[in-house]
This record gives sequence, structure tokens and C-alpha cells, in this order.
Amino acid sequence: MAGTEPTLFDSHLHLTAARFGPDLDDVVDRAHARGVRGMVTVASGPEDAEQAAALAARTPGLWATAGLHPHAADRTSASLMGEIERLAEAPEVVAIGETGLDFHYDNATRPAQLENFEAHLGMAARLGLPIVVHSRSAETETAERVREYGDGAAGVLHCFTGGEALLRAALDADWYVSFSGLITFVPELAEWARAVPAHRLLIETDAPYLAPVPRRGRRNEPAYLTHTCERLAAVRGTSFEEAAALTARNARRFYGLEDEA
Repeated sequence: MAGTEPTLFDSHLHLTAARFGPDLDDVVDRAHARGVRGMVTVASGPEDAEQAAALAARTPGLWATAGLHPHAADRTSASLMGEIERLAEAPEVVAIGETGLDFHYDNATRPAQLENFEAHLGMAARLGLPIVVHSRSAETETAERVREYGDGAAGVLHCFTGGEALLRAALDADWYVSFSGLITFVPELAEWARAVPAHRLLIETDAPYLAPVPRRGRRNEPAYLTHTCERLAAVRGTSFEEAAALTARNARRFYGLEDEA
């Protein structure tokens, strides 16, 4: 990466996580030093969304989301969804989520997860905001909801791990697909990264989780997005600079930030 650092955009991370508390300012400075000039810190609940918006308000190049993670879907209620919708009115909030389905851990009941996901999809469509979707071990059910609601809300499948039915549903709905540091150590993800049209590709760290090679075993942070971008460029046969510019441009389009570039 000689010369001027390309501009990178971390489309999904969690800067409000407790693991960033002691050195958050240094984490942001390291990201900026590596060319990560855009980031979206993604909320897992209303309390988190409020903190994320406050952090984004004082951090240049950072935006936030508002939503309830599927792990906490048993909390779903009309009043809680109303609170999330109120939080989504903050100028720093650029998307709804993260929401979706996680049938791997089943930390919330499956009916509650489905209700929560559908409520978020409806809210995103109503507010005209994009939606950030988590899907694990629930490919069929997620694909069904994308097909049903996809025309009403722009969406992204974050931390995509594969699956023909889900990928096809997302692309048919003109959604985006995001790859995390998993692409650096899960070989089969190369196939899926090549299958996504260039104008629908995003990259993310999901920090502090899923640190990429060669940082595995450490707390992940947005500065490490360079490793994910390098791997994406390699599997798609393009340069790091081209992959960085492409995914940053796509992220700004997805989150409605093109006029702030």
C-alpha cells in the first residue's frame, strides 16, 4: 500500500462495546491512520443505540444505527419498538438494526426473533432507512423475509457466510452483501465474494469480534479492515486500492452518505 492511503469504510462495527472503553480514542486514531475514514457503529438495543448516536455526534466520520439484536428479541414489544423508532430520528442514525435471525445460539425464542425481524423490516420501510441484517443458521427463514419485505427496504446481509438461497434472495431484492474478517480464514467464502456484483459489495470488521488473519485471537478493531480488504481484492483479482474505493463508495451509497463524501 505505497503512496497515499486509500479511503476505507468499515460498514459494521460495535465501538460502544465494553472492550473498547479503556482506549476508544486510540482505536479511532489508529483506524484513521490506516485510512479508515468512514465507520458505522451498529446498535444491539435501544440503550446501545443512544450511546452509539452520542458517540457518532462527537466523532468525525462515524455514524450509528438503532435496533434490537436477535439475541435480545424476547424483549420485543410495541413500546420498545417505538423507542427504537424515536432513536432512529437522530441525525447520526443512518440505518435500522442490527436485526435478523440467529438459530445457532437461539438466545431468544424463534417466534420472538421472527416477530422482531419483521417489525424492524416494517420500520425501515416506513422510515425510508436501510436495514442491517444478521443471519446465522437461519438461511431459509431469512431469505423468505427478504423476498417478502425486500422491495420495501434497502438492506445488507452483514458478515455473510454463504448460502445460495439467501444470496439469491438478497441480490434479487437489490440488497448489499458484506464480508468480515472471516474471509481471511474461511476458504469457501472466496466463492461467495466473487459471486456478489461489484456494486453490492461491502466490507466490515464487526469489531471487537472476528479479528482477521494475521490478528486472530486479539480484540478486533477498525484499523484491521485493511486485512479484509486485501483478501477481498485477492479473491476478486483486483487491487487493494480498487477494492477499498469500491467498497467505500458502496457503503456511502447504502447508508445515504454520498453527499458527505
